[in-house]
Amino acid sequence: MTKFLVDADIVAFKAATAAEQPTNWGDGLWTLHAYEQDAMEYCLNYFANLPKILGEGYTSLYLTGKKNWRKEILPSYKANRDDKRKPMLLQFLRNWMQSQFNAIIIEGLEADDLLGITATSSREECIIVSEDKDLNTIPCKIFNPAKDTKARTITEFEADYNHMMQTLCGDASDNYSGCPSIGPKTAEKILADCETSADLWDATLATFKKKKLSEEVALIQAQVARICRASEYNFETKEVIPWTPK
Repeated sequence: MTKFLVDADIVAFKAATAAEQPTNWGDGLWTLHAYEQDAMEYCLNYFANLPKILGEGYTSLYLTGKKNWRKEILPSYKANRDDKRKPMLLQFLRNWMQSQFNAIIIEGLEADDLLGITATSSREECIIVSEDKDLNTIPCKIFNPAKDTKARTITEFEADYNHMMQTLCGDASDNYSGCPSIGPKTAEKILADCETSADLWDATLATFKKKKLSEEVALIQAQVARICRASEYNFETKEVIPWTPK
C-alpha cells in the first residue's frame, strides 16, 4: 500500500490561517478568533481527499522540529521569519497532529528533510505530498495539491538539477542569497548543457567564481539549499551529513 508522506507544516499553517476570523465590535475595537474544530476539519478534509486523487494508501505526517542543522552552516538561515506572527492555532494543531496521527518530529530536522529521508530510504512505495518547491530537489514521486492533478516522478538528475537551480537563485523566503544577480532564467541557461550531476555542480561553481566568490561560499549555499536524502543522514547518531559534491 502506498504511503502518503504529508508535509504537515504546510497543512497546519494553512488550516490555522483559514480558521482565523476577524470581528469588529464597534468603537474601533477588533479581535481575531478561531475555532479549533474548524481548523481540525480543514486538516481532516485534506487528508481524506488524498486517496480520492492518489488511490489507495495511508497517511504519515511530518513536522519540523526545534533547532535547525542549517543554522550551524548559515546562522542567518530563516532569521527573517523570527518576528513574523504565526496563526494562533498553529501550535494547537501541531500537538493535535502528534497525539491523533503520530506526526513525526525529529529535533534539528525540518519536515522537508524528514520527507526527503523517508522517501529515499523506505521500502514501501511513497508519494510526497507538499506544496513546497524545495521538495522538487528529491528523487521521488510527488504530489502538489495546489498544482498537480496526479502524482509525478522526479528523477535523480532532475532532482539534482533543481538543487543547483536553488543554489544559484537562492531563496528569499528562507533567507539565503544564492549567487548574486542570478535569477531563474539565467540559471536555466547556465545549466542547460549539463548532462550529469557532476556537470551541474561544475557549472554552478564556475558561476560563483565568475562573481569573485569562493568555493566555500558556493558550497554553503548548496548545503542549505539541499533537502536531505537518506545518504545524507546518519540513522545511528541522528545527525545530518552536509552535502558535498561527488
